[in-house]
Amino acid sequence: MRELPIEGADPLWRQAIAGAQILFVAFGALVLVPLLTGLNPSLALLGAGVGTLLFQAVTGRQVPIFLGSSFAFIAPIIYATQTWGVSATMGALACVSLVYFVFAALVRKHGAEIVHRFMPPVVIGPIIMIIGLSLAAVAVNMAMGKSGDGKIELVPYATAMAVATASLLTTVVVSIFARGFLRLVPILAGVLVGYVLSVMLGLVDLSKIADAPWFALPAFVTPSFEWAAVLFMLPVALAPAIEHVGDVVAIGGITGKDYTEKPGLHRTLAGDGLAVLFAGLIGGPPVTTYSEVTGAVTLTRNFNPAVMTWAAVLAIFMAFFGKFNAILQSVPVPVMGGIMMLLFGSVASIGLKTLIAARVNMDEPRNLVIVSTVLVCGIGGLAVNLDGFSLQGVSLCGVAAIGLHLLLPERRSA
Repeated sequence: MRELPIEGADPLWRQAIAGAQILFVAFGALVLVPLLTGLNPSLALLGAGVGTLLFQAVTGRQVPIFLGSSFAFIAPIIYATQTWGVSATMGALACVSLVYFVFAALVRKHGAEIVHRFMPPVVIGPIIMIIGLSLAAVAVNMAMGKSGDGKIELVPYATAMAVATASLLTTVVVSIFARGFLRLVPILAGVLVGYVLSVMLGLVDLSKIADAPWFALPAFVTPSFEWAAVLFMLPVALAPAIEHVGDVVAIGGITGKDYTEKPGLHRTLAGDGLAVLFAGLIGGPPVTTYSEVTGAVTLTRNFNPAVMTWAAVLAIFMAFFGKFNAILQSVPVPVMGGIMMLLFGSVASIGLKTLIAARVNMDEPRNLVIVSTVLVCGIGGLAVNLDGFSLQGVSLCGVAAIGLHLLLPERRSA
């Protein structure tokens, strides 16, 4: 089993650059949620940075995880802001943290084995695969110069494919053939090459960067609390909570450590919940564990949690640094699309590795039913709508996998 590097073994400047790489990976998705919902991107950065530090405080800085804006809340935030206003929506999002705290208490009382009992490898494996594969279309659309949903063309196809290919190939070549420190920053290398090429092709509006202020104080939102908004938002937390478990198990599979035991799943859930609470109180979107970061850790093999600390500090700094924020927001979608194609595939591969490592017998009809059903539901985008409550994506796959695991009988050996 691979051991984690000793914290602080790398020079601080290397940790800082590695942290910048993590932030680059998470940045696109991190600010996409506020941009789609009308919230402030600077508050998303501040919530992610402080939230990650709070998570590390609760978990003793043992888990290499960075928290970013949760996609599960996009549609609910849009509806809630239109119905109850931004202030009441923020109050409801802050209350979402209660779901995390309840889950954390249950895990603490019954132990991490309750997770392994309800979520064995045959359940966890396909869920992790869906975390990556469900985002495949988003990565491909961005690589082709479109918006994540594929409805809007942001960059001409031929130009976008050239930029995405350059970013992807640079990342692949550096991760496989580079030596020394350069091998630790393949994603950052891919971003830099793609960005430089984008500037040469005229895809970057440099005037926006020049006009941006050096210092800008985020516009905080004071939350208010309305029962209707709170009760509407609470069930949405099921999705990121299930994804949290999958990501914690996934990052443990990469580093060779069982984080559900140490520091404990109850601590990771509580840390995530505390981060969600902070984000809601300042006016930012809820945060969750990020599959992009899991993929980045897979590629770089840098398991030092201190790297996530640097990413968090840089995110906080960026929340107040208008000029740098403008630079990062100017990165064209094909650059991130090309890199995300590799990252999301890496996450899916971890799920497959989970099934193989546990020697899950796919000749067993029960296992075949669980895995195949989850994969089709997740990749196909199945949604279950019940009286205004929608369950889809990772959350639906999690419920389906756990339900099938509990309902389908195991074959008894003769």
